Amino acid sequence: MNLLPMDPPMSPSTRPPTLIAVGHGSRDPRARATLALLLDRVRELRPGLDVRLAHIELNAPLLDHTLAGLAEEGGRDAVLVPLLFGRGYHVKHDLPAAAAAAAPALRTRIAAPLGPHPLLVEALADRLAEAGWTPADSASRSAAVVLAAAGSRDPESTADIRRTAALLGERLGGVPVVAAYASAATPTVPEALRALTARGRHRIAVASCFTAPGLFATRTAAHAPWIAAAPLGPHPALARLILHRYDRARTTPHTAHPRELATA
Repeated sequence: MNLLPMDPPMSPSTRPPTLIAVGHGSRDPRARATLALLLDRVRELRPGLDVRLAHIELNAPLLDHTLAGLAEEGGRDAVLVPLLFGRGYHVKHDLPAAAAAAAPALRTRIAAPLGPHPLLVEALADRLAEAGWTPADSASRSAAVVLAAAGSRDPESTADIRRTAALLGERLGGVPVVAAYASAATPTVPEALRALTARGRHRIAVASCFTAPGLFATRTAAHAPWIAAAPLGPHPALARLILHRYDRARTTPHTAHPRELATA
């Protein structure tokens, strides 16, 4: 019997960096399970890539523990991909601080957040369609969308969400899409709903700019006067976006700041 020779194992110098997807963390038990399903999709798209989940707070494994464990295993390189949608405090401060603490044992790059990007908009539009949004709604003068996100005091983060809202409006054929927030920023979801109603928009959907179920996603959906989309979860476009952010971060210098990566 002729046996094909096995490929030699990759050395640490040729192995691609570990992808560490960094979620915020949630007390909702569904959140971690949902992110695990999302990362399973990432692994299906990139077989052989070491993909790990970490959290900033509330859930294990915490990011510093994940980085320390990777270093103890002999890992040398990692790319942190924030499962967040704007350039807020966690992306600008928490992730760089964790990366600095892991050095020099681990060389770490930080990818841009997930938004804004057309792949994110694809996932948002699909979740709206699953909830009941139709092409007729896109043509209706009474329809509108509130894009609900967590919120941040950082103006760059809220700008990122507003840009995502604008892209979603374009995707839906020009329907008004207003960004609104569950905390730390305005308008709130109820405020956005009232503003749209005052403009004659009475068929208003709430789009969920959240990766997984949790307090904010549940709270904002409860305000929906019509339909509310589910969190993005293991949407195929979101899995592709995670790999896009990972690949782009791999080609940038170690010192690149997330704001330098967020435009593509």
